Amino acid sequence: MIFVDIDGVLIPLRSRPADPAHDGGGLVGDGPDCRGNPLLERLDPEDGQRLLALSGELVWASTWMDEANDVVAPRLGLPSLPVVDWLDDDGEPPRGVHWKTASVARWAAGRPFVWLDDETTDADRRWVDAHHRQPALLHRVDPFLGLTHIDLATVRQWLDRRAE
Repeated sequence: MIFVDIDGVLIPLRSRPADPAHDGGGLVGDGPDCRGNPLLERLDPEDGQRLLALSGELVWASTWMDEANDVVAPRLGLPSLPVVDWLDDDGEPPRGVHWKTASVARWAAGRPFVWLDDETTDADRRWVDAHHRQPALLHRVDPFLGLTHIDLATVRQWLDRRAE
């Protein structure tokens, strides 16, 4: 399984370098296709094919929830993907552990997984190591750059090692 966050991963905090081949798909504005979010122009439509080329089931792990399939997936050429249901309990995660971590591990249900997010830390890795019996790669994406070829190469290498 490959869990994918959106903000900071597919939508970087900084504008991507100008690319004449990528004009943002005409997504600037307030029309129904933009849902009032001008940051959607930062999506790289090629990220969809790059993610689909990975050997694993893609799952949205984002606060976008179902809107990820309505707004983001079509712009990336992705099919509708499963969406992590976030745990709705009143308990606080341990100090330094991201609020998403337990939900991602629960969703993985004992299977190996990759988690692409811009907010994971060593505390999350330690928590997953202690609570999830299968291998997991919690890969932090630089939120200012968004998903890069280096990030994807790291994921591919990890997946390839699991397949051996």
